[in-house]
Amino acid sequence: MSVTGDQRFIKQMNKQIVLQTIRKEAPLSRAQVSLTTGLNKGTVSSLVAELIADNLVYEVGPGESSGGRRPVMLMFQNKAAYAIGINIAVNYLSGVLTDLVGNVIEKVEWSLHVKEFDHVNQQMVQLIEQLMKAAPPSTYGIIGIGVAVPGIVNEEGDVLFAPNLNWREIPLKKQLEEHFQLPIAVENEANAGALGEKVFGKGKESENMIFFSIGIGIGSGIIFGNSLYRGKGGYSGEVGHMSIETNGPLCTCGNKGCWELFASEKAVLQQGEALYEEVLTLDDLFEKARKGEQTAIDLFQKIGVYLGTGIANMINALNPELVVVGNRMVKGRPWLEHSLKQTVADRALSFHAEQVSVEFSDLNENGISLGVSYLLIDSFLEKKHE
Repeated sequence: MSVTGDQRFIKQMNKQIVLQTIRKEAPLSRAQVSLTTGLNKGTVSSLVAELIADNLVYEVGPGESSGGRRPVMLMFQNKAAYAIGINIAVNYLSGVLTDLVGNVIEKVEWSLHVKEFDHVNQQMVQLIEQLMKAAPPSTYGIIGIGVAVPGIVNEEGDVLFAPNLNWREIPLKKQLEEHFQLPIAVENEANAGALGEKVFGKGKESENMIFFSIGIGIGSGIIFGNSLYRGKGGYSGEVGHMSIETNGPLCTCGNKGCWELFASEKAVLQQGEALYEEVLTLDDLFEKARKGEQTAIDLFQKIGVYLGTGIANMINALNPELVVVGNRMVKGRPWLEHSLKQTVADRALSFHAEQVSVEFSDLNENGISLGVSYLLIDSFLEKKHE
C-alpha cells in the first residue's frame, strides 16, 4: 500500500472512531472526543467538520464550562437516514421504520393466513412500500431493508429451509435487491432478535448471552464475546429442534420430539384448542389468563416448565451470563415467569445457575425487526466513514 493509501486508511479509521464515540456517548464536546479517543484536538476538529458536512453530527449549543469558554456540544444526527426491518413470522408479518438509533417511526403488522412464499412475498413488498411512504424527508433517505426469517439462512441471503413455513431454497435477498434497488440483509429471526437485544435491549452490557425467540417455533441467537456466533455454515441456534422426547410427535423439520412441539406458541395453541374445544389465538389465551381463568393460567405455567427445561439445557452447555426470552410469548410473562425460572433453578447446574440472569425482553417482537434493521444501519455508517 502506498503512503497516501496508508494515510487515507488511517483517516477513515479515525473518522469511524470519532463518529462511533459521538454516536454512543453524545452529547460531548470536541475536547471530550479527543480525551476519549486519544486523538489530538486538531484531528478531531477536522473530522468533526467532515461529519457535520455529512449531516451525521450536529452542534447543539454550549455545555458546562470547566473554567474557560463553554464548549460546543456535539450530537449524532439520528434522523439523517432511515432503515426498515421486517419480521416474517408464521402467522403474521410485521415491519418497522427506524431512525439511525433504533427509534421506531412507524410500525405495521398484518396477519398471515397463507404460508406459500409467493403470497408472503407479495404481502411483504406491500408492507415495505407502506413503510417507505412513512419515512420523513432526510439526507440519505431509506438506506436499506432487513428481513428476519424463521429458518436457516446462508451468507448469500438465501432461505435454505424454513420448516414452519415449508420454504426451501428461496433466494430472498437477490429478489428483494432486484425489486427495491436497495441494500438488503436477510437473517435468521433469532439471530436478529439477539442483535436487537444486544444493541437496544437488556443485552447491552453482556458479553455472553443467549436470546430465545419463542414464536410458532423456537430459535436462539447466541452472543459470544460481544459478537454473534453463527457456526461454520451460519446455521447455529436451531435449538427448537433439539430432541427432548425420543419417540415424541413428528415435527415439521422431519424429526420427532423436538423442543418446540412442547414449549412454543404452536404448543400453546394446540393445547389451548384441546382444552377449550375451539380455535383460539394466542391473544385470546392471554386474555383468558388476564381474566383469571385457571385453565389458561395452568396452560401457560405448564409451557413455562417446558421452556425452562430447554433453557436449562442450554445454560448447562454454554454457561452464559444472560438469557433473554423474546418474541410474542413475552406477553405471557405474568403466567410463564415463575414456572420457567423455577425449572431453570431446579435443572441448571448450580455453578451455572449462580452466574446467569434469566430475563424477559422489554422489546417484545419489535426486537427482531430492530435487530435486522440495525444490520443496515451499521453497514451504512461504516461506509460513510470512507
